[in-house]
Amino acid sequence: MKDHTTCVVTPKVKTDGFDPLGVAVHRGSTITFRSAEEYANRAARGMDGYSYGLYGTPTTRTLERKITQLEQGARTFLTPSGQASNAISMVAFVGAGDKVLIADNCYPPVRDFATNDLKRLGVTAGFYDPSSPRDLERRIDDRTRMVWCESPGSTTMEIQDLPAIVEIAHGAGALVGCDNTWATPLNYKPLCHGVDIVTEALTKYVSGHSDVLMGSITVSTEALAGSIRGVLGRYGIGVSPDDAALVLRGMETLPVRLAYAFESALELAAIFRDHPLVDRVLFPPMPGCPGHELWKRDFLGASGVFSVVFKPEVSAHVAATLDTLQVFAIGASWGGTRSLVAPMQVRANRSATEWTDDDLLLRVSAGLEAREDLRADIERMLAALEEKAAVRGAW
Repeated sequence: MKDHTTCVVTPKVKTDGFDPLGVAVHRGSTITFRSAEEYANRAARGMDGYSYGLYGTPTTRTLERKITQLEQGARTFLTPSGQASNAISMVAFVGAGDKVLIADNCYPPVRDFATNDLKRLGVTAGFYDPSSPRDLERRIDDRTRMVWCESPGSTTMEIQDLPAIVEIAHGAGALVGCDNTWATPLNYKPLCHGVDIVTEALTKYVSGHSDVLMGSITVSTEALAGSIRGVLGRYGIGVSPDDAALVLRGMETLPVRLAYAFESALELAAIFRDHPLVDRVLFPPMPGCPGHELWKRDFLGASGVFSVVFKPEVSAHVAATLDTLQVFAIGASWGGTRSLVAPMQVRANRSATEWTDDDLLLRVSAGLEAREDLRADIERMLAALEEKAAVRGAW
């Protein structure tokens, strides 16, 4: 073999006995076959076989299998982001003339996708009160092919009664999908409550380090898997094995990170709740919060994300006081090691329900810093808010 050829042809080396704890990163687009006949029959390998890198590598399959086990589902597919998972889950099962009903508290890009892209495809997007199965029952009809849930909802934290929703949707012949990013499969298992499709933004808690974008779609039965895989293939959507390896590494510490973030969030939420400039805290694990009883009934735990509603007379001053924070960072997303805050406006993203509280909410994600530092940072911010409110006669 000439040197030029030796540079190109990769030798096979023995791997027996090399058994590391970490998952190997398998990069590859082209998959070779031992014969022309094997290549011609590559479709017979099925979803678990390898035929082209877009459809999976041992690295991505390892992550898929881990998530499938946690979700207690039939099969998982990876996507480049949580929102990609949401969009693909709908596109795979609806078409022109169909209707999708979406919880009114959904992640805003889901609403944007539904009212623009689904509309362009001839799909009607409707919205329902996430806290009222009766409202869903009133809106569902024989055109409805999917009911979309998010529990708790983005920013406003409503917990949905999934078993009741599933009964209504399945009775009308519709599938049920659920974005489970807040809880992760450690704290909530929608498929066990009858949901057909569950999505996760692995970007957040599962990867856990704010350095990778990825999403997952897990289906309850193999019968649903073909439609998802077909859309992913036709749209040419896949994920990097390097990114999958990062998510796999982050997943190993997920239980301890979640538990720490939750305990920190409980302490911080209590500080906000007891402050006179705060109207209420939206955090389902806290007694008295709307949805608390459903959370106790269905969830196995909670994450470290909650929202704060301030008194209307001081709400306008909240954004400026965020600049006093020294430990918390200001930014979108959540679930990483660093604590985050994000001022959010929700009223414009409602159509089936009316948001009657002040339009500005502060979303808080507790990270992994020392709780003493986090408490001091929040108290510093609230003191600045008190000062601004006093100067302007609002307090």
